[in-house]
Formats: sequence, structure tokens, C-alpha cells
Amino acid sequence: MTKTILITGTSSGYGKATAEHFLANGWNVIATMRRPEAARFDGDKRRLRVIPLDVTSEKSIAEAIKASGPIDVLVNNAGVGGVGAFEVTPMSLIRALIETNTIGVMAMCQAVIPQMRARRAGIIVNVTSSVTLGAFPLAAAYTASKQAIEGFTGSLAHELAYFDIDVKLVEPGYAPTTRFGANAIVPVERLLPGEYADFAKPIMEAFAKPALTTTESDVADAVWAAVHDHEGRLRFPAGADAIALAGAR
Repeated sequence: MTKTILITGTSSGYGKATAEHFLANGWNVIATMRRPEAARFDGDKRRLRVIPLDVTSEKSIAEAIKASGPIDVLVNNAGVGGVGAFEVTPMSLIRALIETNTIGVMAMCQAVIPQMRARRAGIIVNVTSSVTLGAFPLAAAYTASKQAIEGFTGSLAHELAYFDIDVKLVEPGYAPTTRFGANAIVPVERLLPGEYADFAKPIMEAFAKPALTTTESDVADAVWAAVHDHEGRLRFPAGADAIALAGAR
């Protein structure tokens, strides 16, 4: 029987690559995004459904879960970026980061757990970031929003194992080809005041020319590995930079 995977945040980047990877391997894929009219996917469209979903809206989540039917795997990939000096980061931006990157993931889990528990089967994969593997400057609020999901996922994995539901973490590194910068709520330039210029310059230069990076296919492969893991592994770093950080930690 063909299984069904629901992936959030599939308009581009990691989510889109993951959707196409599972399509190519014979899965039914429910690709969700806030603006489905912009969806562009390669693969067998007969097994693809594109559904509108805003993970910050309880109504949108409920409608998407109802429209999806039985879900074998949930991949919480949707997220927003935020880079800059914490001192000048507005609390409104911090709340927006947490609303999407933290509360949005929790809300999606809470929405899909009942059906998985009833079937005593299912897999949840939460996508975080390599900022959880090492301390990065100019990313304090973003890191907080992702670190919360690391702790949440570890606890939830113990809680749901009783019902034969697996919960996993995929920790991607930095992919220059993704739209992380475009997904930032506030452009980084607005969050780097003059007092931070000398400190920030070498960091931003290194960010522009990283020694090790992650590709979209690295993340798709890591999600695939997480879904097919039978050894009880929790963490799956994705990309050369994330793997190096995980090894160093």
C-alpha cells in the first residue's frame, strides 16, 4: 500500500526538494504552502496534492488535516529566518519567529497525533537547523526558536514511542541556494547597527563564502533516512557543514 507524506513549507528549498524526492520514490505527497498557486513540482503529479496551509493559523491547520485524510508521515519543514544583532531585534520579530518555527511545529504535531495514535503507527520529522549544533553569532532569536523544537522533539519521541509513533529530527546546515535570506522577516541590514559593524563584517563575509554547505538534496536524503530508520535514532544532521558540527559536538 502506497504511503502518504505531508510536508509543510514546500514552495521552495528543502521542502520542495523533499516533496520531489518522495514523489520520485513512489509516495503519495501532500505538499503544503501558504500560496499553493505558486507551486511548481517535478515528478508524477498523479500522486501529488497541493494544499494551502499557514502553520500559524489553527483554522488553516484544521482544514488542511481534514482535507489530507490519513497521514503516514508528517514533515514539519516550514520556517522563517532571522539574522541580526539581538539588541535591536524587535520583540514583534522574535514572536513571529517563535510563532512559525516553534508554535507552528507544535500545532502541526498536535493536529496529526490523534490519527497516528489511533492507528498505532506514524512518523513525525521536525526540521530544525545546524544553529542547534553550535553557537552562531547574530542568530540568537532564530536559534532559540529552533532549539526549542530540539528539546520538544526529544521529549515527544519518548512520549509517542508508547503508541508506536516515531519522532525524528533533521538538522540542515546552510544552503546558499535556498531562500533563507528571502524568508527573513526583516532584512539583515536593518538589524546590524553601526556599533556592530566591525564585529559583524567578518561574520557576514564568512557567511557569504562558507567552506562547507548543504544542498537541498542533502536535506531530502536526510528526511528519507529518518523516515526509514529502524534503529531508534533521533538526530539526522544534513549537509557537510551540519555533519561536521554534529561530529565536533
